[in-house]
Amino acid sequence: MSAAIIHLEQSRQREEIVAFGRSLFERGLTAGSSGNLSVRLADGWLLTPTNASLGRLDPARLSQLDRDARHVSGDAPSKEAFLHRAVYQARPSAGAIVHLHSTHSAAVSCMCGLNNADCIPPLTPYFVMKIGRLPLVPYHRPGDPAVASAIGLLAPRHAAMLLANHGPVVSGASLEAAVNAAEELEETAKLFLLLRDVPTRPLDAAQIDDLKSTFNLDL
Repeated sequence: MSAAIIHLEQSRQREEIVAFGRSLFERGLTAGSSGNLSVRLADGWLLTPTNASLGRLDPARLSQLDRDARHVSGDAPSKEAFLHRAVYQARPSAGAIVHLHSTHSAAVSCMCGLNNADCIPPLTPYFVMKIGRLPLVPYHRPGDPAVASAIGLLAPRHAAMLLANHGPVVSGASLEAAVNAAEELEETAKLFLLLRDVPTRPLDAAQIDDLKSTFNLDL
């Protein structure tokens, strides 16, 4: 691939990060300077900078890191760059990552009595199709590199994880896919909270197997 084509593709990816960041911010899925987005490149990845609002990103100032998470260009990267690196290393299929502090998902992450292997039951087929099983990552303070080990253990088998008392980390083949899955997770978290005191009927094993076979899901 020529240098000109690589440059054009990276310009497109930068604009995509800005557009999705603004969309997430304007719809209340991220507040202040919380959350971060990244897109994998051939030689590393693009990441939103530290202390940057997703609603006011500048494509020219996005952080660029190499495969070893060394800062190459742009503003200083998010302090959670290691989180993105852990997912990319564990999931070769991941082309992008969305990490949010979205209200309902973060609320679920603070609850007692969760099933740590599967935090939210399969309430809808769309949750199963886009998220599958959602494990809980034990609490670590923001920016603690130790969380990378926990993420590295779970990421090979899970495209999405919930960080305890923090929020979701969702990967996808593209940034659009990761954003769509993060939004589905947030909506299902909202349903989960609304139904806490109501008898519910999650999808059963046969219904989940039918989804797997029909849509060729790798869950």
